[in-house]
Parts: sequence; C-alpha cells; structure tokens
Amino acid sequence: MNQRLLSPLLLLLLAILFWVGIKTGSAPLSVLDAIKQLYAGNPSIESLILFEVRLPRTVLAALTGAALGLSGAVLQGMLRNPLAEPGLLGVANGAAFGGVIALYFGLSAQYLLFLPIMGVLGAGIATLTIFLLAGNNTTATTIILAGVAINSVFSSLIAMTMNYAPNPHAVTEIATWLLGSVANKSLNELYFAGSITVIGMILMMSRAAFLDALTIGEDTAASLGFNIAKERMILGLGVALAVGASVAVVGAVGFVGLIIPNLLRPLVKHSPSALLWVSALAGASLLLCADILVQGVSPTQELKIGAITALLGGPFLFYLVLNNRRELDQ
Repeated sequence: MNQRLLSPLLLLLLAILFWVGIKTGSAPLSVLDAIKQLYAGNPSIESLILFEVRLPRTVLAALTGAALGLSGAVLQGMLRNPLAEPGLLGVANGAAFGGVIALYFGLSAQYLLFLPIMGVLGAGIATLTIFLLAGNNTTATTIILAGVAINSVFSSLIAMTMNYAPNPHAVTEIATWLLGSVANKSLNELYFAGSITVIGMILMMSRAAFLDALTIGEDTAASLGFNIAKERMILGLGVALAVGASVAVVGAVGFVGLIIPNLLRPLVKHSPSALLWVSALAGASLLLCADILVQGVSPTQELKIGAITALLGGPFLFYLVLNNRRELDQ
C-alpha cells in the first residue's frame, strides 16, 4: 500500500466507525434530528441519549484506542522491542490498582472523578518507580526489567485487594471494571480523562524525532544532541498520562498497543515517527469496532470490550513470538 494513502484511509475508516458507533444501541436514533432538537432549545429523549450516552461512549472508545495504539508504538520504538506494549512497564496495572482502590474504599461512589484521579495517580507512581529503579543511566533492558517488576507488584496488590474485599458485591464490581468497558460513562469522566489523555498523546508525538534517532543507536542519538534520559522520561510521562487516564475510566483493555503497531510497521517502512500517527488512528478504529461488536453480540448482557481485545491479542502474541523465533533460527 502507498504510504501516503494510509493516513487518509484510516481517517475515513475512523469516521465511518464513529458514525456507526453513535447509531449503534438498543434504541433507534436519528442523529440529525437529535442535534436539531437540542439546538432549537427543545431537548428530547433522542438528544439526551445522543449527548449523554452515545457520544461519551463513542468518543471515549476512540480516544482510549488511540492512546493505547500510540503508546504501544512509542514503547516499541523506545525499547526497540516489537513485543512491548503499555502493560509491559506496569503503567496499566498501576492505573488499574488506583482504580481498584477507589472502588474498594467506595471513593468512586462518593465522588465520580475519584476513579480517574486514582487511576492517573497509580500510573504516575508506577512510572516514577520504574525510573527510580532504573537509575540515571537507563538502558532499554533495565527499563523492561524494572517494568516487569512493577507490573508483578501491582498485579499482586490487585489480587490482594480483591481477596480482602468487604463483600461479594465489591469483588464483583472490581472484577467487572477490570474487564474493561466504555458503557455508562458520563461527560464529566470523558472531559477529565480525555484532557489528560490528549496531553499525554501530545507529549509522545513531540518526541518523534528522538524515536527516529534511536533506531541507529543510543550513542548516535546522543551525538545528535538528544539527552537520552530526559527524552525517555518525557515519553514515559506521556505514556503514563495517556494510559493511566484511559485505563482509569475504561478499565483494563489489553493488546491494542501490541497488535496495531506490529500490523502497521511494514506499511510505514519501519519508520518510528511515521508509525505514531497511524497507530493512534488504527487504535481508535480497533476499539470502536470492538465496542460496536460487543453491543451487537448480546444487547441484554453486554460482553466486555477487554474480552474482545484479549481474544484478538492472545493469538497475535503467539504469532509474534513464533515469527521472531523463526527469524532468529535463520
């Protein structure tokens, strides 16, 4: 495929899926009529469904997918490892643990924004701990090892929290949230998580030149004037903000950051900077497609979106591992 056509095609796909996402639901909806009624000062049930239910859900799905796809491309470029994805460094589990704490102590019931606040805080703590463990002279291997350690710690803390939950209802609420879903999200959650996610994505996009320089080696990148530790810190902060805010609201949605960059990398001639934008577009499209699918499979008892991405990601991870092994054997 021509590289110049990739972005326009992905934009077109995203626009189509966004429109289908808004139209998808248990009740039929005329989007144009709902908009006209609202701006005429005569809000109807249709306009309330559109702006209070469908729009926050669809925008959040697209934004979360974009954040995860972009974060995967950044981590794979920064660590020069095609198997890297946002969950690798423990950032996703850090955000998940923050959300679990908010649910465990009932903070989210008292104040709705406690859930995303705790998620971002957990992601920030995870990122800071990783870089403190790695030290000043950070290498890709050291960061990966620190991330694996943090990931394991947060997984254990989540399990312990669920084990000591005060009642079965609390366990069910935490487990359901961890499966991941964009259903029943408010505009306030969208505004809060969306603003932080966008800031994180901007930070990641701004370091595109560094990711290109890193492909020819850390020493060469340093000779070109890049401060390796500083650049990695900025990228880590961007991943923490984007993934932390989205995971805190949506829950644990895995493998988007693994699937999308690996599928698109050959189409952009393995350029890390070119991969960033298209990974964001394709990630948004993937999660929108998954959300449309879960609504269509079982409208009465909706399948969680995290289950769909895990179903896709598991076999894809096996494929990557086998493919890398074949390359090493040659």
